[in-house]
Parts: sequence; structure tokens; C-alpha cells
Amino acid sequence: METTEEKIYTEEDIQSCIKPLSNNGFIRFFQSLWRKWLGVWYGFAEKKPKLADWIYKIGFFCVFSFSVTVYQFIIMTFLPYAFESLNNGPAGFPQIPIAAAGGKNFTIFGDENGWGYFIAFELAVFTAQCINFPLQRNVTYKSHGNPWVQAAWYFIGWVVVSVATDALWGVCNAFLLHWGSPEVLNGLIKTLLTGFVSMVVFFFIFLKIFPDLNKTAARAEKNYEKLKAKGASAEKLEKAELKKNLAREKADEFNAEQAANKASSLASARAIKYFAFKKECAQAEELYNNMVSAAAPAGELEKAEQNLAAAREKTEKAYAQAIEACKKL
Repeated sequence: METTEEKIYTEEDIQSCIKPLSNNGFIRFFQSLWRKWLGVWYGFAEKKPKLADWIYKIGFFCVFSFSVTVYQFIIMTFLPYAFESLNNGPAGFPQIPIAAAGGKNFTIFGDENGWGYFIAFELAVFTAQCINFPLQRNVTYKSHGNPWVQAAWYFIGWVVVSVATDALWGVCNAFLLHWGSPEVLNGLIKTLLTGFVSMVVFFFIFLKIFPDLNKTAARAEKNYEKLKAKGASAEKLEKAELKKNLAREKADEFNAEQAANKASSLASARAIKYFAFKKECAQAEELYNNMVSAAAPAGELEKAEQNLAAAREKTEKAYAQAIEACKKL
């Protein structure tokens, strides 16, 4: 019976895992930091995959959401001036006077300042979501679903957010105008209010429109087994099986892509870590040998020997981790 010999990995294999850095010193510095971070992150993700997945999604979701909120505030600070001619008094619906706010109107579709401010705000929110959607889809959730269907659901979410925000703002704006609050402060409050409502609504919408492909495949497989157990018709079973196979194919493709990216980054980071420790070990050994040659005091020599032993242990461990990472490529 023919046997296949297991490949013996060497330092050359570890070296080949390191992606070349840019010749530009500035870019090279940040590339190095980024790769070290990826190594730490993927090492953590190996130990705690579910926790890492939630941290990743929530982290990027919040970063992008806060970023578009800042964008909205900047736009709302200047865009209303472009529609200043339309800011000629209360406009919109339903314009219900609020006695406690000095008779200022509660307005959902419109604004107490006029149509200009309302149009500027809706444009700011809409363009912000046009930026937010592709970032959340492609980076946070890494979705491979139908972008048009997802965009349609996202648009529905934006409408819900807009109506909810405008309703809340209709009350807040009446009181702020009654109290004589500055326009910049009003814009900041409205932006933060919109950002908070958007984060809450879109977080749950994203879970719906950007589903976990592995969970989708598992549900499709479970549904197929249920239909099979119930003795469903051949036509239903055929449709369920097709759906199950397509879902599993998408999940496997996504998992393979993720595994390849993870393996490549982890191998590169661990290779860099190994050679860094090897360099430290060489320096510790050189220092120890110099101290021996110079007949250094026993206490200092013992400390240098301990440091050398610790450096060798770290290097050996890093070597084993680098080899293990290379095997997964």
C-alpha cells in the first residue's frame, strides 16, 4: 500500500508566509501594525469563534453608524443654507400646536422652520444611509445575498427610521424653538436622535437582510428532514432539497473564503512573531556570552542566563505556532 510522506516544514516555509511589505516607510509601518493586530485577532478568534464573531459585527456596526452620524451632522450644519429660501415659516403635516411649547407646532412631514430645513435633513440622512449600506453589507456582515433585495429592505428601514425620527423631532423641535435654542445645537440634537434610532432599527434589520449563511443552511437542512419525515410529496422534497443544497453551497463557499483569509493572515503574523523572537533570542545569547567572556558577577550572569532561557522558550513556542499555521495554508 502506497503511503504519502508528511511534508517537513522549515524556516524557509515560515519565511514564505510573510507577505512583502511596501517600500514606502510610512505605509510599511502601518502595514506591520495591521498584520500584528490581525495575528492577535485571529488567534483570539480561534479560541473564541462565536464571541469573536459578535465583537467583530458589533464593533464595525457601531464604528460605521457613528461615522455616518458625524457625516450627517457636518452636512446638516451647512446644507440648510442651500435651501434657505424655502425656510419661510411652519410647513408640513399635521401641524398640531403644543401649548406647553408656546404654541409651536408638532410636525412630522415638514418643519417649523420651513420646507428647506426638512429637505436638507432628509437629504443628509438618505446620503448617509447610501454610505452606510455598502459598508455594513460588505465589511460588517460580509453578505453574499441579493443586493437589490437587501437594498429594498434597507430602504424600508430608512423610511421607518425617518418617520420615527421625524415624529420624535416634531415634539423636540417645538420645545427647542420655544426656548430659543441655537440652530447648531438643534442640528446636533436631531443628528444624535436620528443616529440612535437608526442604530436600534437597523441593527435588527441587518440581522434579517444579512443572515448568517451557516444558520440559513442549517435551517434549510432541518426543513428538508422534516418534510422527508412527514412523507411530503416528491415535488416539495425536490424543492426543499434544491434550497438546502444551494444554501449549503453558499455557506461552504463563504467558510472557505473566510478560512483562507484567516489562515493567510495568521500564518504571516506568526511568522513575523517567530523571527522577532528569534532575533531577541540571538541578542540575549550574545549578551550572555559577552558577560561570560568578561567574567561578570555571578548574580548578573545568572540573571542573563535566565533571560536567555526565557527567550529560547518563547522562540521555540513561536516556531511551533508558526509551523502549525503554515500547515493550514
